[in-house]
Amino acid sequence: MRSYRFEEYELSRARYELRRGGEAIHVEPRALDLLLYLIEHRDRVVSKNELLDSLWGDRFVSEAALTTCLRTARRAIGDSGGSQRVIRTVHGRGYQFVAPTMELPSGNSDRPAHVVETATAPPGEGRQTIRFCEADDGTRIAYASVGSGPPLLKAANWMTHLDLEWSSPVWSHWLHGLASSRRLIRYDERGCGMSDWDVPSFTFDDWVKDLETVVDAVGLDRFPVLGVSQGGAVAVAYAVRHPERVSKLILAGAYARGRLVRANTEVERADAALDLDLARVGWPRQDPSVLRVFASQFLPDGTPEEWDDFISFQRQTTTPSNGVRFLDEFARIDVSDITHRVSCPTLIVHSREDVRVPAAQASELAAAIPDSELVLLDSRNHLLSASEPAWVEFLSHIDNFLSE
Repeated sequence: MRSYRFEEYELSRARYELRRGGEAIHVEPRALDLLLYLIEHRDRVVSKNELLDSLWGDRFVSEAALTTCLRTARRAIGDSGGSQRVIRTVHGRGYQFVAPTMELPSGNSDRPAHVVETATAPPGEGRQTIRFCEADDGTRIAYASVGSGPPLLKAANWMTHLDLEWSSPVWSHWLHGLASSRRLIRYDERGCGMSDWDVPSFTFDDWVKDLETVVDAVGLDRFPVLGVSQGGAVAVAYAVRHPERVSKLILAGAYARGRLVRANTEVERADAALDLDLARVGWPRQDPSVLRVFASQFLPDGTPEEWDDFISFQRQTTTPSNGVRFLDEFARIDVSDITHRVSCPTLIVHSREDVRVPAAQASELAAAIPDSELVLLDSRNHLLSASEPAWVEFLSHIDNFLSE
């Protein structure tokens, strides 16, 4: 029996239970049945008669009973007839479950690490296989492999989803470009995407250990590693711990020191504090105006439509509370004391006018890593978009670096 995750909720038929952030929520049984039926038939509008037949069987009840049941179900998941964020009313036809939903694999955490759970087939890239492995603390980490050829391992970063990325305007071109003529291996970090969201620990060291767990699960020997944004710091730490395994290192939009650590002036400290305050206030409320601020920082040259897609993807990849935890941890990252110990050839690529992470961070990395090359691209975007010339240049530099 499947479980389903939407927003910060998990709905399980096997346990007959609704949870939010790991905590069970009391729901009247009929309302829970309604939620389960709608989520399991979310590909279509379910008529009122079908719901009455399914939930009450041969027993005659009025539509008022269904209305009351629906109101109870919506209240349990923070929805309402006004917002219809999760359950949409289609007047004259019925209801549809519309919140982005991820099906969770059945079974328990004791299953073998290499059991295939699900697979997708992105156009032109061959078959992507998604598997799960388990960290030492029991956290389940989802990882995927797609394409063929020499391996490239991408360290996890914020806001990823192994399945949904293929249709995301933020990430789809990255996957197609990076998986061309090579085997791309990537994973969702704990608290994000298809990995466990409710986790016992949430630290930088956990992220490095999760990378170690994925490498062991895949069975890689010696390979290049790509680190994007805060994934760059994770990749640096891994390369220092395991110099015998990392053949080359690529750092894109990366930094050695988070915003709070590198803040040297009152203005910089105020900016860093404001960033976290916005997250603490806006993320739990899923305030569109606050989420749009983050979209504009990651994609300052994006269109309003791209920002809306970015915001939607934020909501689908983690819980509001985890979003705050991520940003707080990112701000405190500091690998500046170990960057000089990276011993493999390193390519550092950064947008010259990056709004989210200043190019000075790329220069700091290049100055500290002995065998490194710095490339600055003409862009303001922290995550390069498919339509800008810098994207093609970025892929060209990676291809040339990996072929040397």
